[in-house]
Amino acid sequence: MMLLPYRPEPLTDFSQPANRQAFEDALAKVKAQLGKTYPLIIGGERIMLDDVFPSVNPARPSEVIGYFANGNASHADAAIKAAYYAFETWQHTPAAERARYLLNAAAAMRRRKHEFSAAMVLEIGKSWAEADADTAESIDFMEYYARQMLRIEDSSHLLVPYPAEQVQLRYIPLGVGAVIPPWNFANAILAGMTSASLVAGNTVVLKPAEQSPMTGYMVAELFWEMGLPAGVLNFITGPGEVVGARMVEHHLTRFIAFTGSRAVGVQIYEKASKVVEGQLWLKRAILEMGGKDAIIVDETADLDAAARGIITSAFGFQGQKCSAASRVILHNDIYDAVADRVVKLTEQLTVGATDAGPDVYMGPVIDEEAYHKIREYITIGMSEGKLLTGGGIIETNENGYFIQPTVFGDVAPNARIAQEEIFGPVTALIRAHDFDDAIAIANGTEYGLTGSVYSKNRARLEQARREFHVGNLYFNRKCTGAFVGVHPFGGFNMSGTDSKAGGPDYLLLFTQAKLIGEVL
Repeated sequence: MMLLPYRPEPLTDFSQPANRQAFEDALAKVKAQLGKTYPLIIGGERIMLDDVFPSVNPARPSEVIGYFANGNASHADAAIKAAYYAFETWQHTPAAERARYLLNAAAAMRRRKHEFSAAMVLEIGKSWAEADADTAESIDFMEYYARQMLRIEDSSHLLVPYPAEQVQLRYIPLGVGAVIPPWNFANAILAGMTSASLVAGNTVVLKPAEQSPMTGYMVAELFWEMGLPAGVLNFITGPGEVVGARMVEHHLTRFIAFTGSRAVGVQIYEKASKVVEGQLWLKRAILEMGGKDAIIVDETADLDAAARGIITSAFGFQGQKCSAASRVILHNDIYDAVADRVVKLTEQLTVGATDAGPDVYMGPVIDEEAYHKIREYITIGMSEGKLLTGGGIIETNENGYFIQPTVFGDVAPNARIAQEEIFGPVTALIRAHDFDDAIAIANGTEYGLTGSVYSKNRARLEQARREFHVGNLYFNRKCTGAFVGVHPFGGFNMSGTDSKAGGPDYLLLFTQAKLIGEVL
């Protein structure tokens, strides 16, 4: 197959009137579809249930995005069995053919990209720019993994030649995958884990997050429209503790791809490790579980650039990213100068319903549970540090889940708001005596996902290169915003199982190596 070299999908410039109008049109189109009832899709069959739950707009909780089936364990069983039977033939589909499904889906999403972005603006409160980047990343995953599968499918060229035998090294699929994505990257992570599973030759039972099922359905529907055989991709919704748990425990499940909280990830890891009756393999768990990410700024840094990077990292998508900068570690000599800049920039951020336009920087947090959890952490922060700005709620006529971007100063490294993942628009400023102290503070959590260092001192950057223990480390730039193929993404310690999404070895996690030797 002749393909152009992979390049990341360009982002949309919303300063252009034509692009703004195109996005407005997409919003109108998606809004016209709100309130529909969606089925389970098992073995290619649509299954409508009377028992449904609503997906709502977090900016206007009375606005129902759609109604989704409250599936149960029996539906999970049926979906896994359908995927298992479909695997019997799908596993033998040539890699080039599987890759074409992804490439065609990527092209279709590119043509309709504003619709997918608009869905996230309404369903999870992403700003136009954040939603556009999410959709671009989804396209990138499909394009990149299609090419990677073609590269690794037959890796015989990596073997040492042995004249007495003809040897072949092939990466073959695992089996049925339980794909359990998060709501915060409702398109990109869902599409990334699903497309990696499919292109590797596995079949999938997909359970989107309960907060973002419509976006998940749209992505799954895109794959079905490409002509995937029945049962290769099954779609099931319902409570995670019921449907998700059964998917993990089922004896026919071969692997679990999950992105979400540390608590749920640890539960999945434990359940997946137990061999149940009828299980013929050790299940593989591919887990990404969050972070408590830090930006270090020393006294040699460009302080204006650092402050801008802090704001973007801490408050992009309301801080609801596992890569968000919830800790800012500042050298004593520049602490006050950076704190002043951060406060001023924070107070300039716009907060509101993101469908109002591209100039709204922050939307609501995802739901009522998150709203109350974040508010509790802000209360804790009042006793652990000095409130520099924010800390309040934003009243609206629609009772949306809006929280002011919040900055605490003079926070101790071991404070709860400096150790626990808040997953909201809250960041803590921490003083460091010197660079060694800053590195020690940065490494002083159970996580190890992303980090950033702002410095003009080459020796310190090299020290951070060696000692800052995170999976994605950036110098003199924000700690969010990894590009597929450019910044393979995934972290250490309690941030997950060290997988690198969007990297050259990611698909190996969805395959197993088979060596074949034939005597000549």
